[in-house]
Amino acid sequence: MVYYFLSDVVQPPITLFMGVDKYENENLIKWGWPEDVWFHVDKYSSAHVYLRLQHGQTIDDIPSTVLEDAAQLVKANSIEGNKMNDIDVIYTMWSNLKKTQGMEVGRVGFHKEKDVRKIHLTKRVNAVINRLNKTKRSVEQVNLRLEREQRDRNERENKKQILKEQKEREKTEEKKKQEEAEMRSYNSLFNSTNMTSNTDNTGYDSDDFM
Repeated sequence: MVYYFLSDVVQPPITLFMGVDKYENENLIKWGWPEDVWFHVDKYSSAHVYLRLQHGQTIDDIPSTVLEDAAQLVKANSIEGNKMNDIDVIYTMWSNLKKTQGMEVGRVGFHKEKDVRKIHLTKRVNAVINRLNKTKRSVEQVNLRLEREQRDRNERENKKQILKEQKEREKTEEKKKQEEAEMRSYNSLFNSTNMTSNTDNTGYDSDDFM
């Protein structure tokens, strides 16, 4: 099961989602999307919350109000972190998550520590949690693998289409260049500097042969 929440502090609202338990979190770790941003309470056990960026967006494009929502949601779903003030929530791109053999279910590391960011929370803000919980919905049957595979197929098709359009543009541009080159060559044949005059330079008029 996966829980979905709407962060409606921006329009259109942004969806936040998290697994119901560590086993569902493990699936999210395995079958997340490259566009996903992962959130977790620093140094304490907590839920794994994800935010899915739109195509072309980066982690720097996330509004601060949405970051606050995601961080508060993670804190509220941490047994220890929910009771504490002044905690940090870390977040990074899904592609930076590292899972190695022997790690406990639901645990992750990072490929690059420098790509892990932090947001500080002084306390739980109930107004934020109440607002998010009003939008909460659950999906019992979520095939994360199927969704990821479909996403990858769509990306491959999009790349193929982009490559096809690029090749067509290059072909059109090459044809245009060839036509322009042929036109310049054709025009040069009729350039006055390359044409022979009807009058020669011997100094004799055509009537002088008599």
